[in-house]
Amino acid sequence: MRVSVSWLREYVDLPADLPAGDLEQALVDLGIEVESVVDLAATVTGQLVVGEVREIEELTGFKKPIRFCRVDVGDANGTGEPQEIVCGARNFAVGDRVVVILPGGVLPGGFAIGARKTYGHNSAGMICSAKELGLGDDHSGIIVLGPDVTAKPGDDARPVVGLDDVVLDLEITPDRGYALSLRGLARELSHAFDVPLHDPALTPAPSGTETPAYPVEVRDTVGCDRFTARLVRGVDPSAPTPSWMRRRLVTAGIRSISLPVDITNYVMLELGQPMHAFDADRVVGPLVVRRAEAGEKLTTLDGVNRVLTADDMVICDDTGPISLAAVMGGETSEVVASTTTVLFEAAHWDPAMVGRTARRHKLFSEAAKRWERGVDPAVALVALERAVRLLTEHGGGTPGAEVLDIDHVRPRTPITLPADLPTRRVGVEYPPARVVALLERVGCTVAQGADRLSEDPGAVGVASGAGTALSVTPPTWRPDLTDPADLVEEVVRLDGYDRVPSVLPTAPPGRGLTPRQRRRRAVAGSLAERGYVEVLAHPFVSPELADQLGLAADDPRRPAVRLANPLSEEEPLLRTTLLGPLLGILKRNLGRGHRDLALYEIGAVFHPRVGAGSPPAMGVDRRPTDAEFAAADAVVPAQPVHVAVVLAGDLDPAGWWGAGRPAGWADAIEAARDVLDAAGIPGERVEVRAAEYAPWHPGRCAELRVDGAVVGHAGELHPVVVAALELPRRTCAMELDLDALPPTPVTPAPTVSGFPPALIDVALVVDDSVPAEQVRRALEAGAGELLEDVRLFDVYSGAQLGDGRRSLAYKLTFRAPDRTLTVEEAVAARDAAVAVAAERLGATLRGA
Repeated sequence: MRVSVSWLREYVDLPADLPAGDLEQALVDLGIEVESVVDLAATVTGQLVVGEVREIEELTGFKKPIRFCRVDVGDANGTGEPQEIVCGARNFAVGDRVVVILPGGVLPGGFAIGARKTYGHNSAGMICSAKELGLGDDHSGIIVLGPDVTAKPGDDARPVVGLDDVVLDLEITPDRGYALSLRGLARELSHAFDVPLHDPALTPAPSGTETPAYPVEVRDTVGCDRFTARLVRGVDPSAPTPSWMRRRLVTAGIRSISLPVDITNYVMLELGQPMHAFDADRVVGPLVVRRAEAGEKLTTLDGVNRVLTADDMVICDDTGPISLAAVMGGETSEVVASTTTVLFEAAHWDPAMVGRTARRHKLFSEAAKRWERGVDPAVALVALERAVRLLTEHGGGTPGAEVLDIDHVRPRTPITLPADLPTRRVGVEYPPARVVALLERVGCTVAQGADRLSEDPGAVGVASGAGTALSVTPPTWRPDLTDPADLVEEVVRLDGYDRVPSVLPTAPPGRGLTPRQRRRRAVAGSLAERGYVEVLAHPFVSPELADQLGLAADDPRRPAVRLANPLSEEEPLLRTTLLGPLLGILKRNLGRGHRDLALYEIGAVFHPRVGAGSPPAMGVDRRPTDAEFAAADAVVPAQPVHVAVVLAGDLDPAGWWGAGRPAGWADAIEAARDVLDAAGIPGERVEVRAAEYAPWHPGRCAELRVDGAVVGHAGELHPVVVAALELPRRTCAMELDLDALPPTPVTPAPTVSGFPPALIDVALVVDDSVPAEQVRRALEAGAGELLEDVRLFDVYSGAQLGDGRRSLAYKLTFRAPDRTLTVEEAVAARDAAVAVAAERLGATLRGA
């Protein structure tokens, strides 16, 4: 939020000589983040003056319209003659007063202005737009000064356009919606500097009348618990927005549109109450405030035709929806250039409903931003009166005596606060009287308990205020105050965060990483060392992802947890597998020109607990009981940690040394083996078997087993899945459940033999349906203790072996710990290994 200090001073008596640094520090101490403090006077150097356009010559023969202007700048140019300036804007005419920067001046961003020849004419200076002066983003035309501006040609233009002010750029946190207004910021600064506040919401305003200003029916009093409206007839449609109002809107980043619309935006910035202006002559019949019907359509003011859902709220007339309530109005009832009858509306909407609607339609208007953070329901009539007065003062017209006020706002529920709770929670002594004084400064109404409080707010008195209970009713403008903890935060904030000491806890000795943490780091390090790049994906997925991954109806990964308030309506589910988001990242990188990719992610997946019900409501005033924790845990989705990799393109790059090697299903399986090895699972406990499991190719998918239990799958993705996700052919992937792995066993130190090994190769012919892993296990079982290692190094199939047969060649390494093996011992061990393979799998020695 951007706001000028001069505007703030209208509502709070800030010290006249207040340095900008002190103002910034005060806001930071109050918990309001300051992005920047800009002295506008220093952003433009040189002569910035008011000019009056005397002549305009239209230049032709160029690709865009160009005008050669003579502008009266008084004596600012030292000659008194009109200044010659070439300009491309067309929103001004002869006689208009504009803002001119003369040669030698420098605009924001270091843009120096000089005299030069362009488009065949001499141009000395520039006629400025709001964007060029750093006052806003509007670059569609230059600034044309209104008739209310009294400055003459040659006068300094800085005070005219607001460049003599200081602008604060603030980042308002979601829990402080009241600070998105001048009223809220002024109240905060009055606390910081202990100066008087001039609350604009205390302006007297007429209450609702028996005869409404316009017939309105509110059918959903939960979504809209207050609706007020008032008419102004006979408005001058050509009346311009006064320059001071337009200047303040531009400084706040809001584009000036028309007088009625500008007034609603101005009141929103001033009081924090978003409003809407209808052209009453374009509204057909009475208004109805209700939930939308699924499939209804509305064209909003931005020209987008929106399809509504049953969760949206709309304002309707006899033609249907004419406004997306609390977010944006519709085209059919907007104020236009011929509007003479204006219906002002100020309502109070449910923040949760507004937040969901804004995200669903990706329409984050200034009004929606305030509604979802909370708006004061008591200020609606004041906002109406303020808007009506501004419109009649600057646009003429007659305000209607009738005032509509449909009020279903419930009074705030008092909060019981132990007076010693701030002291117990924060560790700083807050006497009960001090607690009461600070809460009353916020605007709370505090009813004291039976115990008498000290009259001195600074007195220590009863150290903890034990036995004193305060009944605190928050003000209407603080919807964020709902629990005792919120009140404690306010006490600490206003008393000063700097009073809270920084006490670092002493770390208990002898504690390091947990086994789960060590395993996760080991797996991540192993994959990174092998060239995989770690990515972090959002855990949110779309409902269509399960179909794209080919998950069957009975697949346990298909049911997913739906978020109550998703960041995007397109991805409202939590992932049940890492592959969906990970493949999305792969696709994004491929689209950016990368071709050879090896990515991995370690993260949680979420499996719903069917029939678990709803979690118990737990407050923040105490630690939940063990039973409450157990009941909540029974509802929370299971969240096992998985690891997944995806591969596309070449695993070994091509170069001067030769062609590259494309990644294949075997590389995905090898990545799974690497993960299990890094997790501390011995190889003899790991088994790899052929499997069919979506989204992998049925003939190129393997399941990984540890101690007989399936812990993951690896291989090449199914061609249908690859096509659905628009991925390269032969894309491979692996996913393992790290939480399903058994604890890492204690690994004994290996025995290192100093005697030479005996190396023997064997080639066994088996059916091509026999997995190579089973052959390896059979060789290990038959070779006995002398076998040190067995490794597959060749696979061959051909006509000479027969249909359905293949040859698997293994390198066997034999070694004894205490002697050099004889040839006879090594051959005997080999023959024993081959015999077991023949007995179990029907293997025959190739060439025998």
